[in-house]
Amino acid sequence: MWKEVANRELEKTLVTEDSVCFENQFKRKLMKLMGDIQQAQPDWELIYIGRKRMRVQEPEKAVPSVMNLVEADYSCWTLGYAVSFQGTQKLIGAEPFSKMLPVGEFLPVMYNKHPVGKYMEYYESSDLEAFSAEPLLVYLTPYTGQPGYLSDTETSTVWDKEPLSADRDRTHSWKSRQHGKIHSDALNEDVLPSQSPLNAPSSRDEL
Repeated sequence: MWKEVANRELEKTLVTEDSVCFENQFKRKLMKLMGDIQQAQPDWELIYIGRKRMRVQEPEKAVPSVMNLVEADYSCWTLGYAVSFQGTQKLIGAEPFSKMLPVGEFLPVMYNKHPVGKYMEYYESSDLEAFSAEPLLVYLTPYTGQPGYLSDTETSTVWDKEPLSADRDRTHSWKSRQHGKIHSDALNEDVLPSQSPLNAPSSRDEL
């Protein structure tokens, strides 16, 4: 997909997984955010609109000139993101297809926020300009730990230590409980304006 974006020289592209839940009035909120970004013109190359934020104890830095935009810290999952042509070139230039690293882990390496230093050694560049919508605009459906949730990866075992970590009870698993807590605590409330066109509570519509 990144290669197609680069070959077609697309200025910006929106990428989402096929199993996400879109926020109510998703299109209006996304258009408003991108319009504000275009007006303020921050240097951006990737903008998450759906992710699992990992460092929820520390608020992310707000972008002063754009409401509902923060500088992305270490995140997992690539539920949805916008990528610029320049950002795509950087991603392809890092030759990710020759290294065995999931894209959700690869992206934080590229913007220098991955906590595992060993990963960083395999990539020469880590200066991708990455941000995130806040609040997010797409989510898993259903979210980790919620009724009906099923994953082959989030509750999987270590391949060579099957007896030690048989975490297959998706209803009571420690991982599911922790992810549920992350979901409720992940908003950067301290760095957002008190009134925001994207921050109003709303129901979610499934695509």
